Amino acid sequence: MGIKLGINAYGKNAVNLSKIIRHADHHEFRQISVSVALEGDFDTAHTLGDNSKILPTDTQKNTVYALAKEHFTSTIEAFGIHLAEFFLSRNPQVSKVRIEIIEHSWQRMAFDGAAHTHSFTGGSTEKRRALITHTAEGTQVSSGLLDLLLLKTTDSAFESYIKDEYTVLKETTDRILATKCEATWQYTTVDLDFEATYQSIRTTLLRTFAGHKSLSVQQTLYAIGEQILLQHDAVKEISLVMPNKHHIPFNLEQFGMENSNEIFVATDEPFGYITGTVVRE
Repeated sequence: MGIKLGINAYGKNAVNLSKIIRHADHHEFRQISVSVALEGDFDTAHTLGDNSKILPTDTQKNTVYALAKEHFTSTIEAFGIHLAEFFLSRNPQVSKVRIEIIEHSWQRMAFDGAAHTHSFTGGSTEKRRALITHTAEGTQVSSGLLDLLLLKTTDSAFESYIKDEYTVLKETTDRILATKCEATWQYTTVDLDFEATYQSIRTTLLRTFAGHKSLSVQQTLYAIGEQILLQHDAVKEISLVMPNKHHIPFNLEQFGMENSNEIFVATDEPFGYITGTVVRE
């Protein structure tokens, strides 16, 4: 029985980059983390220690910084596409380039209704993500978001579930629904206004979460995915991760008091973990 190398890739992860984009009347501050992965003809590097087809990961890192000067001027999707095309066009031994970019959120400070020209606030957990896969056959772009904290104080229930000898959870028609949402959607084309499309999809996600009368996290997850597909023809499919951020009613009866869904214990662990992908038939 012979032995051979299977699927393999290499690259540089977590290339942390910050950039000031200076406009005539204000500055933009952008902070991203770029990961590069290359697939291709690297068999001899593994089997013989022959590095003649290896582009050093340090060179990959330096390329990200150098190209950011001229080409990171708009969306992370556009910058990711440029990076992927650059690596593939310069390296014939490479058959696939995968670029992932995570962007951290910074907003300009505002005073008296006007945004400050060069001061920013951060601290939001939410991040934006782009994933670009580029081969000789074409380019695939996915976008998404990470760590988006969502919560609503009503219009959420959980009833009629399986009950056995270990079930102590009480049914409820009115509970807090909270999650740290992760969403990734795949586009059907790269000929898009990525910024406008991203913002529109994010708004659809928020509006659906807020307006949906939820019977479970699963139902809300599907409703969000369904509305995004219905309203955005450029989206092929969307995957969502919606872990429960539990807020459990505190027992005030032990103090002779009634808790009318007002006082809760916020718990981080353990937590329910709900995932799903909504696709077009």
